[in-house]
Amino acid sequence: MLDDSLKTQLKAYLERLVQPIELLASLDDGESSKELEALLNEIAALSEKISVGRAQDAHTPSFLVRRVDAPEVSVRFAGIPLGHEFTSLVLALLQVSGYPPKVEQALIDAVKQLDGDFAFETYFSLSCQNCPDVVQAINLMAVLNPRITNVSIDGALFQSEVEERQIMAVPSVFLNGKPFGAGRMELPQILAKLDTNSAAREAEKIKAKPAFDVLVIGGGPAGAAAAIYAARKGIRTGVAAERFGGQVLDTMAIENFISVEETEGPKMAMAMEQHVRHYDVDIMNLQRAEALLPAGADGLLEVRLANGASLKSKTLILSTGARWRTMNVPGEEQYRNKGVAFCPHCDGPLFKGKRVSVIGGGNSGVEAAIDLAGLVAHVTLVEFDSQLRADEVLQRKLRSLPNVNIRLNAQTTEVLGDGQRVTAMVYKDRVSGEMHTLSLEGIFVQIGLLPNTEWLKGVVALSPRGEIIIDDRGQTSVPGVFAAGDATTVPYKQIIIAMGAGSTAALSAFDHLIRHSTPVEQEEAAEAA
Repeated sequence: MLDDSLKTQLKAYLERLVQPIELLASLDDGESSKELEALLNEIAALSEKISVGRAQDAHTPSFLVRRVDAPEVSVRFAGIPLGHEFTSLVLALLQVSGYPPKVEQALIDAVKQLDGDFAFETYFSLSCQNCPDVVQAINLMAVLNPRITNVSIDGALFQSEVEERQIMAVPSVFLNGKPFGAGRMELPQILAKLDTNSAAREAEKIKAKPAFDVLVIGGGPAGAAAAIYAARKGIRTGVAAERFGGQVLDTMAIENFISVEETEGPKMAMAMEQHVRHYDVDIMNLQRAEALLPAGADGLLEVRLANGASLKSKTLILSTGARWRTMNVPGEEQYRNKGVAFCPHCDGPLFKGKRVSVIGGGNSGVEAAIDLAGLVAHVTLVEFDSQLRADEVLQRKLRSLPNVNIRLNAQTTEVLGDGQRVTAMVYKDRVSGEMHTLSLEGIFVQIGLLPNTEWLKGVVALSPRGEIIIDDRGQTSVPGVFAAGDATTVPYKQIIIAMGAGSTAALSAFDHLIRHSTPVEQEEAAEAA
């Protein structure tokens, strides 16, 4: 199952195994079990520290990764963890063997100190780029704390279980048999849900931080570039981000980043964070900005965070990015993650054999419809305009598919459901005025992005679309406050453009610093004279 190149890479990783491990498989006579058995044997052949055995489990096919000298150190995969989850498998092999994780010691200590029995079940799909972060975080917790267990389950392979639990989005996590969370989560987020005092402790740490020279709000491409360019100037730099990587984490294939022929969003996000951490940058992840306060008597700008803490800085760079635009119709929010979805790559496999719609006729919508057509029974693409706006080559491909219908001049008016999941959608024919109801199980919304700038209204000048108005230097309407990326009026929302804009904003912020001094600095200079 593994090609020679992948085997060579895996063999090199497996040389880092510390203690012997065993792969205990639960198999039957099905094709999936045969594939899993072949994979486990291939892996075991690459290291003398890996053995393969049998142990039946409620999930078949599945396998337990267990340390031989400490059987309580284990994690289970229900399915065949290839695709995006192959990295999760490799990390599980290493960490179960005793290889130290690359995680802050404070987080490791917090996991070990958790008091209670926590049985996690993490549902993923092999095409989901966000799922590995969740799988790997909870697997690490299971390795560190013997009272924590995790079974990572391929939702596409265990379809009946997914339907019984009404799972319609991945990653989805259950704890002790009850829903725990859905969507991308990192280890600090999971810990915060288990340890309610952790957020308060983090807020106290943030409150104690001295003022920054440059504080970047947002950790996407613009924010990462801004942080690097600022830190290289030798000034005190901080980054407060709701999730480091931003929308890049939700991007499947990236093929237009110059000098890199092809990569995936999560890989790029990881590389960005590693690059930022190479410099002396204070990264405060999982922190949502809530208010920007005018400069006080000390001349410092202040950003209040959702956890109650505040950060001060001489200059700010706003790079808060954008999020999926919603339809804003009745039933949409009620059935979010219960049939209403925004990531066809992540959630598409859960709708195998079902009828779905895609809302939006731009490139994203048409690409989503094409991808879904290979998985689901039928796709109806619904477009408000009188024509599709996607590239012609995509339109030709879409129209060639036998299980796709296109509805133009169609205004979505309502999402219907049975209280548990989506059952239909209603749209209005904008030409005839006639109302139509489509029976379906899934609705994938692909109608563009909204800037994350609501918290800046009334403080920084915004365009009618809610974008931060900037000049060619990234300067906003507030002195010392700069902005970059998809949250601004820059006309093209592209990764490479955001990075360039972030660099420009950082250089402009540095220029501002050397030309302006705060009242405190002026007093200090006067005293020195």
